[in-house]
Amino acid sequence: MRIFRNLWRLIVIAWTLARYDALFLLKDARIAPALISVIGLVPLKRREGRPGERLAQAFEALGPSFIKFGQALSTRPDLVGEVVAQDLASLQDRLPPFPAKEARAIIEAELGKPLSALFTSFWDEPVAAASIAQVHFATTTEGMPVAVKVLRPQVERAFRRDLDLFFWLAAIAERAMPSWRRLKPVEVVRTFADTVTLEMDLRLEAAAASELAENFKDDPDFKVPAVDWSRTSQRVLTLERVEGIPIDERDALIAAGHDPRLIVERAAIAFFNQVFRDGFFHADLHPGNLMVAPDGAIVALDFGIMGRLDRSTRRYLAEMLVGFLIGDYERVADVHFEAGYVPRQKSRDAFIQALRSIGEPILGRPLNEISIGRLLGHLFKVTETFEMETQPHLLLLQKTMLMAEGLCRSLSPEQNMWLVAQPLIEAWVRVNLGREARLIELIRDGAEAARRGPRLIARAERLLETLEQGVRFEPATARLMAGRRGRFSGLHILLGLIAALLAILVIVELI
Repeated sequence: MRIFRNLWRLIVIAWTLARYDALFLLKDARIAPALISVIGLVPLKRREGRPGERLAQAFEALGPSFIKFGQALSTRPDLVGEVVAQDLASLQDRLPPFPAKEARAIIEAELGKPLSALFTSFWDEPVAAASIAQVHFATTTEGMPVAVKVLRPQVERAFRRDLDLFFWLAAIAERAMPSWRRLKPVEVVRTFADTVTLEMDLRLEAAAASELAENFKDDPDFKVPAVDWSRTSQRVLTLERVEGIPIDERDALIAAGHDPRLIVERAAIAFFNQVFRDGFFHADLHPGNLMVAPDGAIVALDFGIMGRLDRSTRRYLAEMLVGFLIGDYERVADVHFEAGYVPRQKSRDAFIQALRSIGEPILGRPLNEISIGRLLGHLFKVTETFEMETQPHLLLLQKTMLMAEGLCRSLSPEQNMWLVAQPLIEAWVRVNLGREARLIELIRDGAEAARRGPRLIARAERLLETLEQGVRFEPATARLMAGRRGRFSGLHILLGLIAALLAILVIVELI
């Protein structure tokens, strides 16, 4: 049943892509070549625009799942190319709203109260409507102005159907294109599925907002709306309503008395703190999700897409950036090999040369034109030659960097956010990558190993007790051992089994 459902959906997709002259997506992935060839023969009106622009139009026509998937692909220039990725980044996640009557019914069902017991006023006209949810303004019974986000009816089922299709197509692409396995198409879809799953449980978005607010509780220059947990559930999210000017409206900001240079400084510091200090960052920094409050603070909105970087990844990123900024390409290469991103059998000298080809043209530009996001993009493209496996979390970060750089450059073209953040990066490197930091990390690792030691010893003792009680072999196993007596004795095999079991215990406990 699944294959027939997916085949029919594939036909619809191929036909829609053909209508927008965007069949190249399926052709490049070698998905259903016979079907694509037949549909390609149908005479259709020639569409204007770049391939990526036509693909974006096709995704909008295919509906919510494809709009979100197109946005996800915009973070993967290694899969679709840089120009197509840039065009997909412009996909607007806007859809016609669903009736306010349905929104009211969902709120009452989710929160278990009549709307009048929750809000004294509720705007039937939504202020925003996207593929997964829409937002209504309201006022709580306590008099607090809020924004209420409500999931679309049946949205989970619609996305579940298309996610199954995406997994099916990704598996076909991996089989048809072995060279794509390094790019992990199935992993791309899995990452997308995880993101969408998180977005469709608004309690998780509320938790992300709460965590980000906690991280910046002592920072007056970056604010996150407070969560109203009593009016939040899986399908309803209620946040404090905030006032402000969209961050990309430069003229309006200046007219309101804000200094664009100061806004860029605050944005750069906030972005650095999210990425390096906290390892938890807002990963959807388009202009609609950032405002400037009347007091000049930057206010973040919409926490459905967040990124995380563990400590080792942050260290890799910091060492790589510092290495590029000072022109130490040997260190940048070593960081990649040490992190396991580039296979050890690859030539270190050739990789250093490739890194120089990336760094020199970009870092040789005027300081206000340097783009770290673009540098990362070139790095990921060049490393294809060296079989560097795709790192989805870094690709998400790169997309976010490009968004942040673009916003800052539009606000204050003569500034570079990375020059503002440079002292912070250098201080972070001194604290986290110096000798003292490495010694502290060794001590921490040693303490962790010591903590696990008693448990490891206890498990080993239990294993030895079992062995002392005797090991019983099945008759078939005994006959096999007897048949191979010329090469191995039963004692040798038993000792080997004991050694292997102990080794596995040690490895499991120390990983």
